[in-house]
Amino acid sequence: MALLRLPEGEGLVAPSYMSALAAGADLCAAVPDDLVLAPGDRALVPTGFAIALPAGFEAQIRPRSGLALRHGITCLNAPGTIDADYRGPLQVILANLGADPVCIRRGDRIAQLVVAPVAQAVFEEVVALPASARGAAGFGSTGT
Repeated sequence: MALLRLPEGEGLVAPSYMSALAAGADLCAAVPDDLVLAPGDRALVPTGFAIALPAGFEAQIRPRSGLALRHGITCLNAPGTIDADYRGPLQVILANLGADPVCIRRGDRIAQLVVAPVAQAVFEEVVALPASARGAAGFGSTGT
């Protein structure tokens, strides 16, 4: 997959998998200065890279579990979807859901990028949907 290092990404580690079987490649913060996220704050954090996905694929930006557990840091709009025709900078919407301020430093691993195949549906408007065992039962209905 084509990976373009942007000026703000100079000196940073490229997105990389941290283990042999990792599904997500870690993305690092390309902030010029320390970014402090107070409880309840959110920020758009650059990663310093852009990508060109092949047709038929998407990339998802997902939270890192360690940041979520230890600090309450998550990605809003998770998973964030990057379409195959997007060529702009990869950026991550971070939010602090924790009780304490958290400092994001240049080079900190802030999110994961998961590349996956995409199927596009062909929508056909109908007057009624076929029946199913569940029917229209909504939230929580399968757990009761």
